[in-house]
Amino acid sequence: MIAAKKRLAIDVGGTFTDVFVFDEETGEIFVTKTSSTPSNPEKGILEGIAKAKINGKHIKVFSHGTTVGTNALIERKLPKTALITTKGFRDVIEIGRGTKEDIWDTYKDKAKPYIKRRDRFEVTERTDYEGKILVPIDENEVRELARKLKKRGTESIAVCFINSYVNGENEAKVKEILQQELPGVYVCISSEVLPEIFEHERMSTTIINAVLGPIMTSYINRLEKEMHERGYKEDILVLHSGGGVMTSSTVPRYAARLASSGIAAGAIASKHIAKLCGYNNAIGLDMGGTSTDISLMYDGDIRITKDWAIEYGYPIGFPSIEILTIGAGGGSLAWIDEGGSLRNGPQSAGASPGPACYGRGGTEPTNSDANLVLGRLGVELLGGSMKLDVEKAKQAVQKIADQFGYSLEEAANAIIEVANANMSDAVRLISVRRGFDPRDFALVAFGGAGPLHGAHLAKELNIPTVIIPPHPGVAAAMGCLLVDVRHDISKTYLKQASEVTLDDLLKEYESMKAEARALLREEGIPEEHSTLMNFIDLRYQGQWRSLSVPISESNSSIEDILELFHKEHEREFAYSDREQKVEIYGLRVTAIGTVPKPEFPKYEQIGKIEDAIKGTREVYFDGKYVTTNIYDRDKIPVEVEFIGPAIIEQLDATTVIPPNFTAKVDVYKNIMILHHFW
Repeated sequence: MIAAKKRLAIDVGGTFTDVFVFDEETGEIFVTKTSSTPSNPEKGILEGIAKAKINGKHIKVFSHGTTVGTNALIERKLPKTALITTKGFRDVIEIGRGTKEDIWDTYKDKAKPYIKRRDRFEVTERTDYEGKILVPIDENEVRELARKLKKRGTESIAVCFINSYVNGENEAKVKEILQQELPGVYVCISSEVLPEIFEHERMSTTIINAVLGPIMTSYINRLEKEMHERGYKEDILVLHSGGGVMTSSTVPRYAARLASSGIAAGAIASKHIAKLCGYNNAIGLDMGGTSTDISLMYDGDIRITKDWAIEYGYPIGFPSIEILTIGAGGGSLAWIDEGGSLRNGPQSAGASPGPACYGRGGTEPTNSDANLVLGRLGVELLGGSMKLDVEKAKQAVQKIADQFGYSLEEAANAIIEVANANMSDAVRLISVRRGFDPRDFALVAFGGAGPLHGAHLAKELNIPTVIIPPHPGVAAAMGCLLVDVRHDISKTYLKQASEVTLDDLLKEYESMKAEARALLREEGIPEEHSTLMNFIDLRYQGQWRSLSVPISESNSSIEDILELFHKEHEREFAYSDREQKVEIYGLRVTAIGTVPKPEFPKYEQIGKIEDAIKGTREVYFDGKYVTTNIYDRDKIPVEVEFIGPAIIEQLDATTVIPPNFTAKVDVYKNIMILHHFW
């Protein structure tokens, strides 16, 4: 019998599918990349597994992040879905909060709702704010509607009634009738998906859950079938927005959590890498071909938010890792606006035709073209399997040079500086704007393009240390192996903090914990590997937004909890008022099912740094060309230190170490870059 010793992690991106394999027995790591197949996502995964040359029987754990849900929402490739709501409320999803993404652009409209108005239906029912049913469900009305939906070929149904977060009885009755009348049709109700106040957020989340339910269920079933045929018999773990994984059994229930599955993996990898290097505060910079995802870890924890969406105006109410995404990547286009200023992104050359240097028909200048012109990129990528055309890159960058009267190198440098300025501003938004000083953090730079820009960003932001992981191009895939099964249970609980005791709260948590335990059992997590954590959402009376603080054994009274809230409010907003009344807004339980994780090996120093030098190249730094050593990263020994300028090349990324920077390699093969003047 073959022993399953390999842990497989896959990150399915829009352009590439990244594969990360860890062998528990030998400690060896294997990485590879293959083209994504958006029309048939599981095909790219299977091709990546084949490229890694592993059999399903060898795989002990298979965890992955996917953009299937994200792409479906953006491209509107959705099943025919209906909404059933309380009479008079079918336009809540379209009205929303009456806000605009850009308040200065009067012509820019919000994206169309995921369910058209003609597919939104109303029924007679009413529950008051205390949960008392004023108007019960008319069973005949619902059955008649079900027959109408059947004729229309409806594949999925979202049910969201007003005040159902207090009492979901009417919703549950409708669900029961629909399942009787429409077997095989996906039905989800808001009181099960997100039992929280604010009808727009609850309705939006339920609708997204409904449109993604059939898509994600079909996808995971197909992938499961293919993997079983290849000998893998365990659960397929899918990364969700909250930074945990779920098994195929709970995918249908919480499909909306997979709307940002792939993005979360990079933040998790960043957290692990920083902690491995001894840092509890870190900013993750995941720069790929078209975008950069920025995350923040403070005091060992990644920041979580409930204010997020794939498209503005359609919020998803599940907790998610807070990630700021901007249009800055290797393929981002440099262009000149109407005022004559140089801009960079968010437009991108994409995978096809790609940057001009790819030789696939692209003619506009990109960051990759600029880096190639400056000598920071070599003429070969992906271990020599991809050749770059320097002349085409120069022709593209020359367009910018001609506009400003720059030399070719000055134009390329300007393109990179604008891109770096955009990313620096984004880092400030997620750090300084939240009350954090970037100088107290390490910068973890990864993704295919992150190591090219990391040191320059750190210099701009006065960040003392940049960490480049051993496999930066597939770090997000590695992140999929480092997470636990996670579920978040929430409920609205509106009361004055002065009116309740800690015992009152703990009683409320008991029913939530029972639901959380049931979910973990469903996932196959034994009780000894389960952890339940209580959180309470608080706000000053009259505030709109709330702040979450934990309830632990150290909180012996409501007063202790309030003191923690005041301190957190002071740190987050530079303001607190202990004389002000505090309201309880909601309660949450986070259920963690611990999954065994790989222990990455420590390496011994073998060889000398000089053995890793492949040659030299003229690279443009600080207004002039500098003769620069080119290193093969695979040959750089651990526990060495060397001074920039240096270019480090490997299969999945290129790292730039400018002059006046020092690089240190730790025993895990992470490169830490420090500036001489700090």
